[in-house]
Amino acid sequence: MAKKPKQRKFKKVPKTKKGTPKKYIAGAKNPKAREREIKRTAKLYKEGKLTKAMMDKISKQRSKS
Repeated sequence: MAKKPKQRKFKKVPKTKKGTPKKYIAGAKNPKAREREIKRTAKLYKEGKLTKAMMDKISKQRSKS
C-alpha cells in the first residue's frame, strides 16, 4: 500500500474582499481594474479557455503597468 503524499501548507496572506492577495494589487494606479483582470484571467484559465495569444496579450499589458 503506497503512502499518501503529505499536502503542502501555505502561510495565510491578507486578501481583499473578493479574495485576491493584496500584494497582487499593491501599487496599481487602478486597483479595482487590476483585481478584475486577475479574476477574469484566473476564471478563463480554470475553464481551459485561455489561449496562447490571450496570455501573451495579458502578459504584455501586465509588464507595462
